[in-house]
Amino acid sequence: MRRSLALVSAAVTSMVALAFLIPLALMVKEIARDRALADAERQAVSLAPALAITTDRAALQRAVASTQAGAAGRMAVHLPTGAPAANAPGDAGRPTRVARTGATPPSTVGTSRARPGDLATATARGRAFSAAASGGYVLLQPVALDEGRTAIVEVYLPREDLARGVRPAWITLTLVAAALVAGSVVVADRLGARVVGSARTLARAATALGGGDLLTRIDPQGPPELRDAGRAFNTMADRVEQLLAAERELIADLSHRLRTPLTAMRLNAAALGAEPAAEQTRLAVTRLEEEVDKIIRSARKPKETARCDAAEVLRDRMTFWSALAEDQERACELIGAEHPVAVPVPRAELSAVLDSLLGNVFRHTPEGTAFAVTLHAGAGLVGILVADAGPGIADPEAALRRGASGGGSTGLGLDIARRLAETVGGDVRFDRSALGGAQVQIWLPTTPKRPRRGRRT
Repeated sequence: MRRSLALVSAAVTSMVALAFLIPLALMVKEIARDRALADAERQAVSLAPALAITTDRAALQRAVASTQAGAAGRMAVHLPTGAPAANAPGDAGRPTRVARTGATPPSTVGTSRARPGDLATATARGRAFSAAASGGYVLLQPVALDEGRTAIVEVYLPREDLARGVRPAWITLTLVAAALVAGSVVVADRLGARVVGSARTLARAATALGGGDLLTRIDPQGPPELRDAGRAFNTMADRVEQLLAAERELIADLSHRLRTPLTAMRLNAAALGAEPAAEQTRLAVTRLEEEVDKIIRSARKPKETARCDAAEVLRDRMTFWSALAEDQERACELIGAEHPVAVPVPRAELSAVLDSLLGNVFRHTPEGTAFAVTLHAGAGLVGILVADAGPGIADPEAALRRGASGGGSTGLGLDIARRLAETVGGDVRFDRSALGGAQVQIWLPTTPKRPRRGRRT
């Protein structure tokens, strides 16, 4: 966002700078040309007094040489055709030689670069006139003499004189425009940093809240829109915390209600006597009561990031279910749980998921159906595979939908497993097992990752 704002500011400022820079550059060039022509015209007019006094070549040469342009060989004086010939040195008092036509030929003092046609045009106009010449321009200034005659003072202007000072002025204008663009980019970047900083703070807070930190709040800063969003986030976080607290209390209350039927079951089990079946029933009631206590305790406190040994949990739960498997003559096997394997999930939740999956095996497959649990520890990934030799799962997608089941159950077991995996960045997959039935694969990363976007339920 900062980059976009800086680019927009640079583009807008550049267009504005160009809108002023181009006309100013052309104006500077025109001003330099006008200044050179005005200086040339001033020098040409300075010869008017000399021409009004005399048309003597030597005198005019001295007058031309006294000017800046004349000293540089850039000025000439074109005398009219009817002007009397100037006396040469040493011919004082001698009559001027006159041509047979009664008039002296045209005389030019200095070096001329003007074309004859331009001289005629200047004479006809009777005012200053500039025309192109080889390597530059010439200024032709008519000067009125006696008897209606006109002399033309020519001042030559090289092209570099017409553009003198233009290049430095253009460089200065370009630097000023570049400084304005750079300044606008810096200001836009600072403003963008303020906006982006507030947005990043809000994003970090939202990520922390999504990761389970319900105490996350922010101090609303930045533009009014972001401040409103920050206040809305704090309100949302408060509401989420309240809802989760109410949900935990509701779960604890519902679980507590199970104590009444559990007490009745304990009394009935105590009255069964000392038979093995009665002892197993009392043991099952005791374990059920322990599980209810765990649910109440875990529901009344916020969830915290925890780790457990998946191998130990598998061994514990297989010990529990193997007794029932022995009664139903089911062959069961635990593979790969000899060494500790840490996973980023609480022990109670992983135990609940395993109980749910193994319970599905006992509920949805006939007695005597074999099953196996495999623990696979890879590079950064841990897999828990529950396979059976039953009929398999006809519609895996439907089985993962919460509350949907084709086997007469609640349909929550596989959804609980999927949710546990997705909270740490893992997933649940279905496959055909080597035993011929279904195989549920739970893949958990060894390091918690950002939860994947789950299905809407």
